[in-house]
Amino acid sequence: MAENGDFSFAKDGNVVARNGLPRIQTHGSRKTKPENGICYDDSAPPVKAQTIDELHSLQKKRSTPTTPIKDKDGQGGAAFAALSEEERHKLQLQSISASLASLTRETGPKVVKGDPARKSETPRVGAEHHHYFTPAISVSDSALKFTHVLYNLSPAELYEQAIKYEKGSFITSTGALATLSGAKTGRSPRDKRVVKDETTTEELWWGKGSPNIEMDEHTFLVNRERAVDYLNSLDKVFVNDQFLNWDPENRIKVRIVSARAYHSLFMHNMCIRPTPEELENFGTPDFTIYNAGQFPCNRYTHYMTSSTSIDLNLARREMVILGTQYAGEMKKGLFSVMHYLMPKRRILSLHSGCNVGKDGDVALFFGLSGTGKTTLSTDHNRLLIGDDEHCWSDDGVSNIEGGCYAKCIDLSKDKEPDIWNAIKFGTVLENVVFDEHTREVDYSDKSVTENTRASYPIEYIPNAKIPCVGPHPKNVILLACDAFGVLPPVSKLSLAQTMYHFISGYTALVAGTEDGIKEPQATFSACFGAAFIMLHPTRYAAMLAEKMHTYGATGWLVNTGWSGGRYGVGNRIKLGYTRKIIDAIHSGSLLTAGYKKSEVFGLEIPAEVEGVPSEILDPVNTWEDKAAYKETLLKLAGLFKKNFEVFANNKIGKDGKLTEEILAAGPNF
Repeated sequence: MAENGDFSFAKDGNVVARNGLPRIQTHGSRKTKPENGICYDDSAPPVKAQTIDELHSLQKKRSTPTTPIKDKDGQGGAAFAALSEEERHKLQLQSISASLASLTRETGPKVVKGDPARKSETPRVGAEHHHYFTPAISVSDSALKFTHVLYNLSPAELYEQAIKYEKGSFITSTGALATLSGAKTGRSPRDKRVVKDETTTEELWWGKGSPNIEMDEHTFLVNRERAVDYLNSLDKVFVNDQFLNWDPENRIKVRIVSARAYHSLFMHNMCIRPTPEELENFGTPDFTIYNAGQFPCNRYTHYMTSSTSIDLNLARREMVILGTQYAGEMKKGLFSVMHYLMPKRRILSLHSGCNVGKDGDVALFFGLSGTGKTTLSTDHNRLLIGDDEHCWSDDGVSNIEGGCYAKCIDLSKDKEPDIWNAIKFGTVLENVVFDEHTREVDYSDKSVTENTRASYPIEYIPNAKIPCVGPHPKNVILLACDAFGVLPPVSKLSLAQTMYHFISGYTALVAGTEDGIKEPQATFSACFGAAFIMLHPTRYAAMLAEKMHTYGATGWLVNTGWSGGRYGVGNRIKLGYTRKIIDAIHSGSLLTAGYKKSEVFGLEIPAEVEGVPSEILDPVNTWEDKAAYKETLLKLAGLFKKNFEVFANNKIGKDGKLTEEILAAGPNF
């Protein structure tokens, strides 16, 4: 096995590939069976198709449409609006040329704005090229062509590009753009790499439990070169210049270079859209993504474990994507970057939902998939600041993104009216199945994947707060769908308990059938987003506790899972009861309730909540078999302790006293 522990070259002389090269052996690329009942989130199942045509056939209910789009005049594409200011045009082209510069050539490519299909357009070349101190090579054909740049296109223009040039792109009955992400229908966390250099060696979280898998600078540059050369070989590329973070003092300028209109529209929705004036003064980006996802990485490159590689270089402020067209890699890659950059400014980055009441009371909602984070943070009586990614600075909270990325599986108008109504013109629908003739989407159909998604601008939500900023949070709500059925529906947390449960990031998956598992599976994801954090979880937890203490926020643990027994025995807590609990948190009435401490976990349980039966507030009351309750409670407590072992040795505070307080706030038995 190689030093990185992920793949090896076979040493047996009899096992060779073509041309006498050793065959690549990949180890542990599939998700393994959970150990000790603990499983860590991520990795979507492979797409149910062997060819691109099979994948397209899954997308539609019946056969391929009989009236394909035709290009009679041979031109096609929307007219690209010419910019009036020559100097600004020149500077933008120079900047884009610099972004696309290969490391083995002295200059960036010749770039021109516009669709290459418009043959009547005369290319205008950026006048100046940026030079790099890198080896020069002799001129090749790639240096003789223009790279056409489709720059910050509107949704309408991107629709035209997608439908005309990208197979699998269709307009649905509500006006959304339905697309396919190819073989990968979810993120590939095992293929994500971070450059480990002198700075990141000390700063980032590495080792057991960490999502950060190392790669060296040279390997990153090899992959960057592969991505840039691929993008430069195309007739056209899409370039988005946008922002992250609604806080104007701490926003980040990002540039996304991609090969697909679908990806450009996705990022148009997910990032903050600059005004024309802001775009004029955009200048050099703070971070750049090279999305060459249609092109695979070289499997013989060091550190590669599949044909997919998502690579972050924090020193160069660059990200490279190879071998996956799943758009969520860009969104979450930028979130990882914010998890690194913002703490340097003493700003806490959070994987959370966020809303604000009429009196300015802000609530943060943390929770893994299936806990109800999106449902509970969407409240018609409150304004939505954001559904997924936020920053908490000394000035308050701000949304990192300009859009929402909602799950669509089993979406219904009755249960999620805001998301349902947001799926209209401008929205990207990923991997959904629709009727061939009517183009009506069947949100219950999992033929392509269960991970169907909708990406839309946040202003598509009627009660979104624009700009997406708010004052300091009053409540921090940690959501857990406890399929073991032993956690209370709601409990008030001390600061130490908030840190413990925030670091744990617990929920439980219901029993699966594929491998015969009948018991629930505990899932832990540090800071409720382990796949995206860059620093050690205790760093974020300490910042959270400091801000909660400074600004007087209260921590709550809310169980949206089972009561009266584990999954298969008890019943799921009614959504109506959970909403009453959340309402009581918002109103402040729960702060004055009487409390008693639970056994083992030591949680403060309220005696009553308006609109919720008092007998269900203490889970022991709902179990008929008290012995089974105690046994299950101790089992879950043991899983918490087992999971927390990886964090126990990290010292926080003077002499590690804060670490001792956090450990004491966990289950005690």
